[in-house]
Amino acid sequence: QVQLAESGGGLVQAGGSLRLSCVASGSIFGINAMGWYRQAPGKQRELVAHITSGGTINYAASVKGRFTISRDNAKNTVYLQMNSLKPEDTAVYYCNSKAVWGDNWGQGTQVTVSS
Repeated sequence: QVQLAESGGGLVQAGGSLRLSCVASGSIFGINAMGWYRQAPGKQRELVAHITSGGTINYAASVKGRFTISRDNAKNTVYLQMNSLKPEDTAVYYCNSKAVWGDNWGQGTQVTVSS
């Protein structure tokens, strides 16, 4: 099992920035990819960005050019730098890890963007 601990959410005005962090612990040797998903009220959870162990990165079209995912392998940490935030980015953001045995999720961190 992998444990994921997110931090960095909060309230920000439109146009502002936030950085989310996700620290992985436990059976991290089996992780193939890590990423960020988000879920807004009344909507399905959606992929925001993810990065594979080989360094391949994918972004949702809605965040491309504004968000940047990165990782620090020495710290077992994945980051999501969010710039030019919009009210529609408001959601609970979840860290996700994918391993051969399946997915693990963090508890989520709230991001609220005011207009």
